[in-house]
Amino acid sequence: MAVIGAEIGLPHRAAGAKLAPMTADFIVRPARPADARTLAELRWTFKQEDYEGQPPAPARHLEEAERWIRDRLSDGRWLAWVTENGGEICGHIYLCLVERMPEPYEDNNPVGYVTNFFVMPSQRNKGAGSALLEALKQHSRSAGLEGLIVWPSERSTPLYQRSGFQPPEELLELPLDT
Repeated sequence: MAVIGAEIGLPHRAAGAKLAPMTADFIVRPARPADARTLAELRWTFKQEDYEGQPPAPARHLEEAERWIRDRLSDGRWLAWVTENGGEICGHIYLCLVERMPEPYEDNNPVGYVTNFFVMPSQRNKGAGSALLEALKQHSRSAGLEGLIVWPSERSTPLYQRSGFQPPEELLELPLDT
């Protein structure tokens, strides 16, 4: 059974989603600054999946990511949720609030930028990813966010779509070659 935050029995699958039967017990909870070391290690593991075979040597130390994560979780600039199985963090998802300029005629609620969504390969297709997305969406609705945006990977796109994400109608992107 999935446990989201402190509430028991919340759905761990998107409505109508066809997922493999859940075979592991897990909980989903907000990430804490004390989780920073583990989250940094998972970030390094996550990014290694971008490379077939042998990834290059890291350009920065793990401690830099640990400090970055701890600082942002501590001051609330970023929010994150983790999934645990057997007391071990095995997945995460992050949310950064993007403020909008005040305007006289409409609400200027922030938009949520979703990123760094990762579940360890051994825990995939068991409901943990859907549960992480559900926790993030529940928080975002209760916080009054205008919407959520994400730049999904090819592999994650179907999960996001099952969770209700749709292609944008108004977004434009300008990649900047640096």
